Amino acid sequence: MSDLLAVGQIINTHGIKGELKIYPLTDDTRRFRKLKYVIIDDKEVKVSWCKLQNDRVIIKLEGIDSIEQGEKLKTKYINVRREDAVNLPEDTYFIADLVGCEVFDTKDEYIGKVHEVIKTGSNDVYWIKKDKKEVLVPAMKEFVPLIDIKEKKIIIRPVGEWMDED
Repeated sequence: MSDLLAVGQIINTHGIKGELKIYPLTDDTRRFRKLKYVIIDDKEVKVSWCKLQNDRVIIKLEGIDSIEQGEKLKTKYINVRREDAVNLPEDTYFIADLVGCEVFDTKDEYIGKVHEVIKTGSNDVYWIKKDKKEVLVPAMKEFVPLIDIKEKKIIIRPVGEWMDED
């Protein structure tokens, strides 16, 4: 498991004094208000202030004082240390911990690895890849009975039981 967790991605500047527009990678954007520092490119940077918008976050980082300095950070990820991350409810996981997990079905057939977690409105979807095959699995208990983050292993119900195969 990584010691750092991405909580947002810098998508643009905001204003002329180095403020940054962030696309949050967390379910609760209010967590940004509690950040005292973030890590960008393995460098710890102090957060001066934060403002929440509908679906974005604006932050001001110490030492980033011009639009030109802010432009250089576009597309970079904002990380926090795992010990500073929010506590998750039971049976919820950080996306960073799910990506790369090996996926098997309940009959012990290897399905592939979690390539990405897709956020939809109602529930997340695990995008699983194996060679050129891809499977999208709803991240719901009825389809995914077991997730073992320590072993990097996920068990799903056999695909044919819940999805029509063409």
